[in-house]
Amino acid sequence: MIVLTINCGSSSLKYQLIDMKDESVIAKGLVERIGSKEAVLQQTPRGGEKKRIQKEIPDHKTAVQMVLDALTSPEYGVIESLDEIDAIGHRVAHGGERFTDSAVVNEDVLHDIEACCEIAPLHNPANLHGITACMKLMPGKPEVAVFDTAFHQTMSKVAYLYGLPYQLYQKYGIRRYGFHGTSHKYVAQTAAEMLHTTTEKLRIISCHLGNGASIAAVKYGKSIDTSMGFTPLDGLVMGTRCGEIDPAIIPYLMEKESMKIEDIDKCMNKESGVLGISGKSSDFRDLEAGAKDGDERCRLAIDMFAYRVRKYIGAYVSAMGGVDVIIFTAGLGENSGTIRKEICDGLEYLGTSLDPELNLCHGVAKEISREGSKVKIMVIPTNEELMIAREAEALCKKNCVEAVS
Repeated sequence: MIVLTINCGSSSLKYQLIDMKDESVIAKGLVERIGSKEAVLQQTPRGGEKKRIQKEIPDHKTAVQMVLDALTSPEYGVIESLDEIDAIGHRVAHGGERFTDSAVVNEDVLHDIEACCEIAPLHNPANLHGITACMKLMPGKPEVAVFDTAFHQTMSKVAYLYGLPYQLYQKYGIRRYGFHGTSHKYVAQTAAEMLHTTTEKLRIISCHLGNGASIAAVKYGKSIDTSMGFTPLDGLVMGTRCGEIDPAIIPYLMEKESMKIEDIDKCMNKESGVLGISGKSSDFRDLEAGAKDGDERCRLAIDMFAYRVRKYIGAYVSAMGGVDVIIFTAGLGENSGTIRKEICDGLEYLGTSLDPELNLCHGVAKEISREGSKVKIMVIPTNEELMIAREAEALCKKNCVEAVS
């Protein structure tokens, strides 16, 4: 089976064409600046050179058409026709409480994704654009929606409810949803495979650390808690997001700085986090360089980030009654041995023992704890696209079996 994965942002579209026979990537690409006259499509075929096409792309439907044209191009394409694509898997940011798993797209599913746009206005509309464009351009092909929030739907009310009046949860669905679920699920499964066991036998803390960052407590295969909340703003200090704060700060700033709610939203989402603390950058590579040069605020930003991650790890060890594996993933978690060491220093009471040499690795799946470490420490590059493709393949095969029976 060949699966096309689509990940639509507000002005971008990432895609991969994956042969599920051996889970190899036939081609991958990115469309940027959708809605602009200077939009760009870049496609890299397996074992080939990157192709770059610049032209006006007014909307997501045009972007999807460009992707399909690029994949089937006689000059630089990788398949002869769209008939070779068996299914399309779509990343969808928010499934609310409606979706506890991935779903084959139909009118009801489309309606429910649209209903979640209110609580994910930056992501779900773009995800919908990608789905509807593919449905129009490839009618009859199975479309599967894979939700970032679905993996966390195993949390209990004790974990996901806020201390607000219960009727606000009943009326508006205000609760902790969590995000990066596809990533947390993928790395948890991969860790179990590497350790020659199953997730049902492990207590895992998954640290997805990038510009957006979240931590998940995965107990015996199920997410029982996660740091992001009603929106991706909650939890850790991130690249530009503040993470958890005293909510009373919001009306205080509105009064003292004459800020409107839009100003507050911009401040918390785009001007805070390690960028706001350092005053220099949201990129940890810049912060590490600044800290080495003696920049105290860069050092402070790194220390705050590591402290918050350690604090969540400790909380989730308590929530799960122990921990067997700690995973680092995503751009920062996969590539910065410095940050991993900062986080692990002080966790020795859990029985962790980080190997300094193994911790020098970048972007490879590897155990980085010393032999004999009570808690395994692992680096696992995330692969949300492959997880989306796996989900699409599984649902398509399930539907075929059910249709035959």
